[in-house]
Amino acid sequence: MYDIFLIVTIFIFGIVIGSFLNVLIYRIPKAENIAYPASKCQSCQTPLKWWHNIPIFSWLFLGGKCYFCKEKISMQYPLIEFGTGIIAVLLYFKLGLVWYMPIVFMVFALLLALVMIDFKYMAVPDSLNLLALALAVIQPNIIESIQYALMAAGGLTLLRYYLSYFLKKEAMGEGDIIVAGTMGALLGFPLFFYALFLSAILALIPSVIAKDKMVPFVPFLAMATFIVYILDTQVSTLVQWIIYG
Repeated sequence: MYDIFLIVTIFIFGIVIGSFLNVLIYRIPKAENIAYPASKCQSCQTPLKWWHNIPIFSWLFLGGKCYFCKEKISMQYPLIEFGTGIIAVLLYFKLGLVWYMPIVFMVFALLLALVMIDFKYMAVPDSLNLLALALAVIQPNIIESIQYALMAAGGLTLLRYYLSYFLKKEAMGEGDIIVAGTMGALLGFPLFFYALFLSAILALIPSVIAKDKMVPFVPFLAMATFIVYILDTQVSTLVQWIIYG
């Protein structure tokens, strides 16, 4: 039986981190300092009070509008906070209170920030991407995690060169390669390949709809990684059933 108080505590911790993710998502693409100045309304530029920054609840209390100028506040803020809280709780259900659970959580939180930035700006900041990779290798068997990270990143690098050569255009970005290293460190093999295949499936319909337009791939890599990480046993069983019947 799970401790409800502990679950609520983990969820609150997650939404607090989610609130900080919103800062990263907004400021890093603009090359702004993530710590200074204090948060302010993006419309009227008025500095916010402390009670305007309570994750999820402030957005609800304010009716989704700025306290000062009454301009609408994007739903991205509470959704990112809520989503980060859910990620924290799901990882607790998956791993329990092991020493590396907060590290894995931070990796997926950083991937969530990368997903939003890639969607909005078609960019993958190296600062967040490399930090996620550095944290991802901190696992119970760190040497093995480093090996998996190097193999995954190296393999995708070769694939990128071959695809780019045959397609006569850039097949994937360098940011995707770093994310692949993070995937390898978290999942190991063969789960990495399952997640890579799933990411391609997830990206298929948006790619067809977009036609000649660029479609960010990092969001699909990150989603597939989280799904396979949480449902590793179920995914492996499904693959075995598909192969062997």
